[in-house]
Amino acid sequence: MQAFEFIGLPEGELALAQAAVYLATAPKSNSLYTAYGKIKGTISQTGTLPVPLHIRNAPTRLMKDLGYGKDYRYAHDFEDAYVPQDYLPAKLRGSTYYIPTDRGYEKVIKERIEQWRKLRESMSGRNKKDKGET
Repeated sequence: MQAFEFIGLPEGELALAQAAVYLATAPKSNSLYTAYGKIKGTISQTGTLPVPLHIRNAPTRLMKDLGYGKDYRYAHDFEDAYVPQDYLPAKLRGSTYYIPTDRGYEKVIKERIEQWRKLRESMSGRNKKDKGET
């Protein structure tokens, strides 16, 4: 649309046609739509849940004393800017909402999520060994 407005007729029509063909032939998925519906359903059942303390900002001494930001790990300090830590409220831990398909760019997203899952599992296993758990 912006290309059409900028270029005008008749060349702008080609930009619109190109966009239409691209969208018509792009891999389709309703994974995000489905995930969004699940999330809305969860919120309607649980209401607003508290943000985990470790990811809360602690701009004051009181908040710091209450545990805000304690043990937070800044993802950009880690390889690939990823660190396994929980971001969901405790009541939702382990929940999965978005399940990408094997089509189009979602395939790349799915592979990335799988790498993160494996990393989380391997680090979880190491943490248990470090603590003497089995």
